Amino acid sequence: MTRMSGKVALITGAGRQPGRACALRLAGEGADIVALDRPGHNSEAGLAATAELVRALGRRAVTGMADPSDTAAVAAAVQAGADELGPLGSVVAITGTPGSHAPSWEIDDDTWHRTLDTIVTGAWQIAKAGIASMSTAGGSVVFVSSTAAVKSVPAASHSSAAEHAVTGLARTLANELAPQHIRVNTVHSCPRATAALLPVEVEPGDVADAVLFLASDESRCITGLQMIVDAGLTQKVA
Repeated sequence: MTRMSGKVALITGAGRQPGRACALRLAGEGADIVALDRPGHNSEAGLAATAELVRALGRRAVTGMADPSDTAAVAAAVQAGADELGPLGSVVAITGTPGSHAPSWEIDDDTWHRTLDTIVTGAWQIAKAGIASMSTAGGSVVFVSSTAAVKSVPAASHSSAAEHAVTGLARTLANELAPQHIRVNTVHSCPRATAALLPVEVEPGDVADAVLFLASDESRCITGLQMIVDAGLTQKVA
């Protein structure tokens, strides 16, 4: 398969799902992979496993660890990957953090700031570093988050606010980067949406399929889009 042939893709959150599925889907279509993840949660072992699976597909893989809100760490990790594999053709930014749940007025300051730093600042840092290492021929940036970016989520206002902010970032970047032939889109999923319209469960591979489309030249005329992969959950009438 050659939909990503000759391209290098940066994928963050690649040591776990859906980042791993995205890495394997793009590698299966010919991309070499720069796989990054944040420290903790067995990320180092997860990244190693993802890289091994990518190489088993006959593609090259470089791994790196960086806190997504750490400017210097993200820039260094992205640059190291681009130096080894070549200029980036795609950036897939997955910065979600395991969230706690509580009414808005009960969320403590540390949880609020940590969530926004990881999701919003992290997405911004990854985009900045990725764009700086992107091919002069242009490319694609895809931010991956949940349906909390498109609907209200009671007891998760910190995550919802952060993910809504990433959508705003993506739309702004879509305008700013269009002259450079760089497309910017977002993908929003709701894992195992058993209460959705369609009688199916949303799997990491479904997210990866959407990311592949937006990362490939098949979406060359699409930018500023919110692609919702939730089996119709956000469209369901209560």
